[in-house]
Amino acid sequence: MPSILPFSAIVGWFDVHERDLPWREPGLSGWHILISEIMLQQTPVARVVGPWQEWVQRWPTPSAMAASSQADVLRAWGKLGYPRRALRLHECARVLATEHDDRVPEDVATMLTLPGVGDYTARAVACFAYGQAVPVVDTNVRRVIARAVHGRAEPGNPSKRDLAETDAILPRTRRGAYARDTPRFSAALMELGALVCTARNPDCDRCPVPECAWVARGRPAHTGPRRAAQKFAGTDRQVRGLLLDVLRGSKIPVEKARLDEAWTTDPPQRSRALDSLLTDGLVEITADGRFCLAGESGA
Repeated sequence: MPSILPFSAIVGWFDVHERDLPWREPGLSGWHILISEIMLQQTPVARVVGPWQEWVQRWPTPSAMAASSQADVLRAWGKLGYPRRALRLHECARVLATEHDDRVPEDVATMLTLPGVGDYTARAVACFAYGQAVPVVDTNVRRVIARAVHGRAEPGNPSKRDLAETDAILPRTRRGAYARDTPRFSAALMELGALVCTARNPDCDRCPVPECAWVARGRPAHTGPRRAAQKFAGTDRQVRGLLLDVLRGSKIPVEKARLDEAWTTDPPQRSRALDSLLTDGLVEITADGRFCLAGESGA
């Protein structure tokens, strides 16, 4: 792979343009970074800042969260979306508290055994919490590599090659070992994709990469199938959210009639959404047939 992603230029740009995000403050624990990475999955940064700050204050350690109920965590999750992440994080907290001395392990392989922790999350925590020189691949990194290295407008579908390609561009010493500042380069690469090399309207004039293959080719348009924009209004996701809003707002289990009022447009869709919440373990039915958040049924 051509060496066209210079460490000094990209990190120098990052030194000036790095966003002031609370989870980038020095001295944070692996648990704090893990919470941020879970929250940031499929959720814009701006929506995560406030909840993350509240969570690390309320649950500074895994054991603190493990001592809370599933319902407490789901209520605190609010409208971040994809609430199954909250349940998995609660389960992860329990495992960390009981099996890992209340601490997120440092090695990727052990992190991958934790509930809700996938390959990206494990590597991101290892890199950003523990300063390990491991390739961290998200959508932004894949897009920068696709353009700067391969001259393509879009990276295409994720594949096993992504990790190897990202590893190949990480800075190394003359002996081939990872450079000391590799974690900062990884953060800078992600920031470059988020702020400059964006999916739409990339600002190439502000890019610190001196030789971008995509620019050299005249910025050709993407020729393959485009991923359809995900709508939200009227979807099962919206209905699930509305039903959860009712349960989060009640301190006691509610009758089904209360849930029926949350979405009257399409009763079959409402039933389907409620069934999926029950299947996912986000909602439970009490002995007398009412509905509540996970962990509140008393079963």
